[in-house]
Amino acid sequence: MNETPTMQQLQYPIGTCQYPENYTPELLGQMLLDIETFPKRLELAAQNLLEFQLQTPYRDGGWTLNQVIHHCADSHMNFVVRLKLALSEENPVVKPYDEALWAEMPDYELPFNHSITLLFCIHAKLNKILRSLNESQLERTYFHPQYQRSFRIKDLICLYSWHGNHHLAHITSLKERMGW
Repeated sequence: MNETPTMQQLQYPIGTCQYPENYTPELLGQMLLDIETFPKRLELAAQNLLEFQLQTPYRDGGWTLNQVIHHCADSHMNFVVRLKLALSEENPVVKPYDEALWAEMPDYELPFNHSITLLFCIHAKLNKILRSLNESQLERTYFHPQYQRSFRIKDLICLYSWHGNHHLAHITSLKERMGW
């Protein structure tokens, strides 16, 4: 008999992002692969969803699947900007944004394929930059005022590897629970 998932499990189906103390080459390689393959994995997870499924929240009080997909494009656009700032300035302050308010904007009413197409383009840029970084560049930082701390580019890679997998799990776990 399947147990009903808790709100915490629905909100964080793969757990919260955990920044490792030691970024081994193997671990970084896996994170980079996660980032590289995310658009295709998202496209495959969403490709046969019907409109009513896309308008279904992944949990009570959560975003619809369509909003999740659009959020990924917005978030990963910020990834590019934060990465470039960290590579070109000394510990720059990045601009936080209100994800919940962005999810209510009219562009989130567009078909999800607009954001998936955007993700393929964003990730092509990310992969080109990320795969070229040396150890010194991976240690460069930016300051995030929401968290009142600096993050290394290594941490940014970890975060966005997790972020893609996290939101992909929102979609795949809902599909599994609903028998889609």
